[in-house]
Amino acid sequence: MDNETLVSYAKKAMGNAYSPYSKFSVGAALLTTEGEVFTGCNVENSSFSVTLCAERCAVVKAVSEGYTSFSKLAVVSSSGKFTFPCGSCRQVLAEFMEEGNIIVSDDEKGIREYRLSDLIPHTFILDDMD
Repeated sequence: MDNETLVSYAKKAMGNAYSPYSKFSVGAALLTTEGEVFTGCNVENSSFSVTLCAERCAVVKAVSEGYTSFSKLAVVSSSGKFTFPCGSCRQVLAEFMEEGNIIVSDDEKGIREYRLSDLIPHTFILDDMD
């Protein structure tokens, strides 16, 4: 799937964001290695620590449907500027797509693509304990 199409899925998902506190809506579209797309949006809560990011929302939806291998993730926000996954989201993504790509979009500067391993070069991986 091309990056423009994946970004369009993320923009549509952003329309479902629940962000009454920050007023910062985020949408994400996750492409599995099998070609399926799962979308997510941020879901805020007045107890800020339980807010769910759009990226992790998409990952949870995919994993709950049996998909655990991802190739790309597109992220957009209501700011119209490049919006990257937070550190927590990067760590979660690394569990399922160490060699995957992150697609970000800016209304004026266009679409850019980054390797997840460049955004989080030293992920935590629990070594085999055997």
